[in-house]
Amino acid sequence: MYRERPARGVPGGVLWTSAAAADGDALIIPDGCMDLMWFDGALQIAGPDTGPYPTRMHAGAEAAGLRFAPGAAPAALGIPAHELRDRRVRLDEVWPAADARRAAERIADAPDRGAALEALCVELTGRAEPADPLVGALAAQARAGRLAVAGMAERAGLSQRQLLRRCLPVFGYGPKTLARILRAQRALALARSAERPGFADVAVAAGYADQAHLSREIRALTGRPLSAAVRPEP
Repeated sequence: MYRERPARGVPGGVLWTSAAAADGDALIIPDGCMDLMWFDGALQIAGPDTGPYPTRMHAGAEAAGLRFAPGAAPAALGIPAHELRDRRVRLDEVWPAADARRAAERIADAPDRGAALEALCVELTGRAEPADPLVGALAAQARAGRLAVAGMAERAGLSQRQLLRRCLPVFGYGPKTLARILRAQRALALARSAERPGFADVAVAAGYADQAHLSREIRALTGRPLSAAVRPEP
């Protein structure tokens, strides 16, 4: 069973927990975010994905994580996003050993690992350097799905090459990929919020050329047909 709620004290963050009722495989779909999570008995960082990421859960296994808002995790965790693109790494691989050990022990010993993870992320966010104002603006423009990269760069007062260099360390990829992923997330959210989703209407609302374009993009990013991707993982 998967549950989530808005994180307290981490702007735009989401705290999630998962408990597997049986052995099974799942595909984690790109969302433009990075997570700090307790999984398989260790603290791990989930980097920004560009495609579906396969994961295996065993019956009785529990996991918890905090999903940062797009572009927010690198400042809090102290590592550029593009170094972790399409990867899952243990925290002790990227943090000083003593710091990673203390953080892991803090979560392992907590009666509520989700709450302990949330508290840790609040502290990390509080110590982070102030966010680049460009980050939130780019994420908002990308989520809207109707602004080309050239338009993003022009609004930011940058060349397209400069924009790419600003995007890589905070998002993990360039603005075109960011826009593609956030537009797909918006389309899925629109489809899931409708009682009986009309995919042609969703495609128009999310900025796709037509339903076929929407279907191709969702399959490429999630590894599943559109109708299956709309159904959340159990």
